[in-house]
Amino acid sequence: MSILHRVSFGFLLLFFILGTTDGSIASLHPSIAADYTHIQLLGLNDFHGQLDKYQDLSGNKVGGAEYLAAYLKKYKQENEHTLLVHSGDMVGGSPPISSLHQNEPTIEYLNLLNIDVGTPGNHEFDEGVHEMQRLINGEAGAFSGSTTSYCSANIINKKTGNLLFPPYIIKQINGINIGFIGVVTTETTKFLLPEYKEEIEVIDEVQAINQTAEVLKKKGITSIVVLAHISAKSDKTGGNPHEDLAKMAPQMDDEVDVIFGGHNHAYANTIVDNKLIVQAYSYGKAFSEVKLTINRHTKEIIHKEATIIPTVHHKIKPDQETLTLLKKYKKRIAPYMNKIIGKAPKEITRKQNGNGESPLAKIIAESGRNILGTDIAFYHHGGIRASLNEGIITKEDLYTTLPFHHRFVKITLTGEQIKTALEQQWTKDEENRLQAVGLTYTWNNTAPVGSRIITLKDIHGKEIQSKRAYTIAISNYLASGGDGFTAFTKGKLVEDGPLAVDALASYLQQRYPAEVAKH
Repeated sequence: MSILHRVSFGFLLLFFILGTTDGSIASLHPSIAADYTHIQLLGLNDFHGQLDKYQDLSGNKVGGAEYLAAYLKKYKQENEHTLLVHSGDMVGGSPPISSLHQNEPTIEYLNLLNIDVGTPGNHEFDEGVHEMQRLINGEAGAFSGSTTSYCSANIINKKTGNLLFPPYIIKQINGINIGFIGVVTTETTKFLLPEYKEEIEVIDEVQAINQTAEVLKKKGITSIVVLAHISAKSDKTGGNPHEDLAKMAPQMDDEVDVIFGGHNHAYANTIVDNKLIVQAYSYGKAFSEVKLTINRHTKEIIHKEATIIPTVHHKIKPDQETLTLLKKYKKRIAPYMNKIIGKAPKEITRKQNGNGESPLAKIIAESGRNILGTDIAFYHHGGIRASLNEGIITKEDLYTTLPFHHRFVKITLTGEQIKTALEQQWTKDEENRLQAVGLTYTWNNTAPVGSRIITLKDIHGKEIQSKRAYTIAISNYLASGGDGFTAFTKGKLVEDGPLAVDALASYLQQRYPAEVAKH
């Protein structure tokens, strides 16, 4: 069964003109065919610096920078009227080959691909505005920065009160002007450390899109594409569109034709309110191919279709230029990253079970509790990016699993504050389960949000006392209210701890030492 999926949309008028149902103009009289132009957009989202990591998709090995590059070069070569775009999170949560070089290798790779237009996602701000601007604009005498044109219509620099980026970029291709509008989710600051979330304000996405679309229309541009770091999802057939972009699309200006999504790492290829929405998973597993037919006279997009194309390894040879780039950076980190930490008797998975618990997350939380000597420990699942495979565990494996450089801290919370934090796992729109050790609790999933916890006990089976203070090991990210867990900001700091990756290394060396670990 093919894992390519296509969704196509065109006005019925075009079909009458063409006398065909596939939108092709190849067989038309040349004078008619000349009235139309074909343009191809190739889109990436949520790459997260996954330069040297492979993934599985429907039983096929996919991903890896050298394979993604090979596909993009091939598709670009087949259609000279092609633009490459991305919708954010190209960096952040990156494996060591990128993160230990401040993500410069990923920017160098994107330059190699010649990405034309991009928009920042929330993770571009993981280390603040200054570092984000350094990656894009470069640093004198040290790093040349990105060759991609960036736009975003809804990120305001609080220091200046102005937009951080141009709200739109206009690209002319084969005589047609296409307007690109960038936006990022308004939840962005929820995912940032306190010192960085105060640097920016993210305004309403739809309002920003519509205001910018009006500007583009006044310039005579009616072919408009939105690069949105906002969640999208659909069935493989194009049915059941949902997540935020599906809700926003009907509110967007009617001249918006195509929306590239991102953020939730899902598949999307669907039509909502005559707008084509696409999203190609994450980590370079796939890319979006959008084909546009544009009337040269009216400048209107009269037909659009999309295919999500997996970067399956066995169908293409890896790109040699990319392999040379990877070799250079791998060589630099090998002496440190190849250090053996332990040996796992079986896979330690990050995947959550039906109760929202992850074996790997539990071990990470326990490593913090162990090293700081606390009653309880919490960790957030979103900070864990890869499972640990069975067998030898290296330093590189740990940095791939925990790429964000978060630290453990020791705080105190009352029992009442702990319960409040646990209640914050559920909002009206989503569930975000905390990974906890040192306590047990039960909950009622049908109870109102904020009132779901039924019982709450310590590791000895005793009820957690609402007024009593308990010591907690927690990441500095959660302690600052990250992921919306504001209850943790009420805690009193007792001491700073080590990097979570170092705490995990110490714990694994004790629990699964390489020389004695057995299957």
